[in-house]
Amino acid sequence: MSAIEVILVDHLDRPTGRMEKLEVHEKGLLHRAVTVYVFNSQHQLLLQQRASDKYHCGGLWSNTCCGHPYPLESTQQAAERRLFEEMGLRLSLAPMFELSYNLPLSNGLTEHEYGHVFFAISDDLPQLNPQEADDWRYASLDDIQAQIAQDADAFTPWFLYTFARIPRELQRFTRKM
Repeated sequence: MSAIEVILVDHLDRPTGRMEKLEVHEKGLLHRAVTVYVFNSQHQLLLQQRASDKYHCGGLWSNTCCGHPYPLESTQQAAERRLFEEMGLRLSLAPMFELSYNLPLSNGLTEHEYGHVFFAISDDLPQLNPQEADDWRYASLDDIQAQIAQDADAFTPWFLYTFARIPRELQRFTRKM
């Protein structure tokens, strides 16, 4: 993994410094992140299966994409950049909500993030970056809930944590449209 810096933040998302991404995850320090949920016109969620050789959570299913803003990059820019880098989609994203979590990962790393969550609706099909994702699929929220109940270990920890809010937020998002 290349030495990419992420933005360290306090509990109110105020920047406190910068640090290399892997070191942040090794130390479990709070840092800024972006998470994207893309739905199709039937309100099915575009899931990605993370590339099996990712440094954490490889092969697990997750939200459409996620990542970290670069220093001096806005969360909106970072979310749209990561969506293109991972899924080959150029979409205008809507900021939906923010949340914070501190989740242990299976390989001794920690996701301690202040996350900015974005939504979009599009019927465009992804063009996967094989370094980021092995597969994709659309699934209804009910089907995802059933899959989580059957095999939660098939999903990333942050997706499991965040997904509970998604049905309510999707209703709010579609009412605004």
